[in-house]
Amino acid sequence: MKNLSQDEAKRICDKVLSLSKGDQCEVNITGSRKGNIRYARNAVSTAGLIEDTQMTVSVAFGKKQGIASINEFDDKSLEKAVRRAEDLARLAPENPEFMPTPTKQEYKASQTFFQKTADIDPEFRAQVAAYSIENSRKNKLVAAGFFTDSAQFTTIANSNGVFGYQQDTGLDFTVTVRTEDGRGSGWVKRSVGDVGKFDAREASNVAIEKALKSVDAKALEPGRYTVILEPAATSDLLGYMFSGFDARQADEGRSFLSKKGGGNRMGEKLFDEQVNVWADPWDKDVAVLPWDGQNMLARERMDIIKGGKVANLDYSRFWAQKQGKRAVGSPGNIIMAGTNKSTQELIANTKKGVLVTRTWYIRMVDPQSVLLTGLTRDGTFYIENGKIKHPIKNFRFNESPVTMLNNIEELGRPEILAGDESQYQLLIPAMRVRDFNFTSLSDAV
Repeated sequence: MKNLSQDEAKRICDKVLSLSKGDQCEVNITGSRKGNIRYARNAVSTAGLIEDTQMTVSVAFGKKQGIASINEFDDKSLEKAVRRAEDLARLAPENPEFMPTPTKQEYKASQTFFQKTADIDPEFRAQVAAYSIENSRKNKLVAAGFFTDSAQFTTIANSNGVFGYQQDTGLDFTVTVRTEDGRGSGWVKRSVGDVGKFDAREASNVAIEKALKSVDAKALEPGRYTVILEPAATSDLLGYMFSGFDARQADEGRSFLSKKGGGNRMGEKLFDEQVNVWADPWDKDVAVLPWDGQNMLARERMDIIKGGKVANLDYSRFWAQKQGKRAVGSPGNIIMAGTNKSTQELIANTKKGVLVTRTWYIRMVDPQSVLLTGLTRDGTFYIENGKIKHPIKNFRFNESPVTMLNNIEELGRPEILAGDESQYQLLIPAMRVRDFNFTSLSDAV
């Protein structure tokens, strides 16, 4: 089924709302067209195109709520979905934290759709794979990668007059390149909404160069080092931390932002003064939908950390009402201020240190301090007197991003990423931090 236009989606929402007999009704329709190509051992293994459209309807009687989903849009199917949601609502127990559906919201459109991204075709996907495969073969390397692109729409509506419709596009590319003997490995990730900001050849060459330079890695004694973390190396670490900016978790003592004796640490300086983080649905590089899909609330530009101080927490509608706060849409992106300095300039300013391309297999050790453990991978290098001296074996680390953001020495240029452990679009810089804790060696490349 093709993506619905705004008028088509509005007609379906109006029909569903008119069918409902509940005290309130909410409708969410999403549709997408997603293309992909996957390759391994320098050969394409799969490619395809997936199209899907789904609707979810939620009906409530008092504090009892039922939800039903469907992917057929004829009148009979729409009525069947509404009746199913109503039946479930009547059977459900009352939800003590139930909140009435929001009143009408003003949604200011954001630039999330790019026609050239929506026009990506099989030939384009094949060329992305070809850049990696052909250049890897020339260098006697082996490439494995995955490229996906999407064009989709989201529609929300409720019985209080809320209606929102917006299209968005995106692409995601990762590739791992290794030497034929497996002694060297390089990796790169790119995630953007506008294909005009994506260069498949450049991305593949980054992974190829890392693979070639990471051969014959030497062991370096574990310990605390000055470390330059590329944006991909910090994205998942920060994703764990920002999930802790939930006000309820903090107030109930379940977060690193909990205050001893009760309450939260809003306004406290917990990070280096260089740390400035905000959310902005209209950012030109990482624009997101102008509403929070879970609550239908309009998003706002919001400072999260300012000058190292906690500036805002995320309040659900229920918790905001309980605490006497104003609820707004939860952030959809995380933007961290940096500088115009390249990673190479950060290296040039480093007397001794370690360059980390990527962190992976990250696990939480202690939620109260956001202490994480994980491994470096796909290109770890020793820096001496402003230059990369040689590759080094990978490390296991035990570190908290809270501590990490207290030990910043220098920030680099922000890059667009989508963190695997984060629900956010990210725009974060490379950074040089001191005293990063490497606890043991890892033989994996």
